[in-house]
Amino acid sequence: MEVTALCIRLLMKVLFLLRALHHKVDSVSLQVVPNKQQFFEYESVIFHCEGFSDSTGLKVVNFKGEVPSCKTASTLTSTGLFCTQNSLYKEDSGVYWCEDGGRNRSNSINITVTAGPVILESPVLPVMEGDVVTLRCRNKTTRPVLIADFYKDGRLIRSSSTGWMIIPSVSRSDEGLYKCRISDGEESAQSLLTVREAPNKPGPSASCSPAPWIIVAVLLVVLLSMVAE
Repeated sequence: MEVTALCIRLLMKVLFLLRALHHKVDSVSLQVVPNKQQFFEYESVIFHCEGFSDSTGLKVVNFKGEVPSCKTASTLTSTGLFCTQNSLYKEDSGVYWCEDGGRNRSNSINITVTAGPVILESPVLPVMEGDVVTLRCRNKTTRPVLIADFYKDGRLIRSSSTGWMIIPSVSRSDEGLYKCRISDGEESAQSLLTVREAPNKPGPSASCSPAPWIIVAVLLVVLLSMVAE
């Protein structure tokens, strides 16, 4: 009987820890303002880490380490951090994420900073199926873009006289690498558009992919039945 009670307590603890871990991974995140992947040199960006249960040791990092501006010009709350980098340089291009003093780490965001004359403004975070997605081809000068060509995976897909391209209801088939080229031949870098499946749409293998804690629970129940015999 004591062994049975021990197995039950162990089962409950494992389920609790796995659910807590799953919740933390899903809830912590990094966002940037403005919401775009490409920046001109000397533009500014705001990093926002959110969803952390404890701000102790919270920081924004990239491949070079902690972002310097987030050491000196940041605002901490009980669940997150805001910091501003007022002047971006080409060397700031790369992958960014948030992490705290524990084991929590956010999603990663890829930022491209260019000294060139054209950027493509596109969402930095994955978008959901059915969302309206707007892409903007923007040149560094004040003159308007007369014609902008938009490319997906290297193929011309649309020309625009306004410099804007709108996808009214994005789908998984719209995923890919996008860039734009203006009428004088200058073009932007490429950015990846990622589309996530709508949450109310069951995936083809959803019934065959049980959550990790369900697998552990089944194994522990089997162990419990063997001990009880």
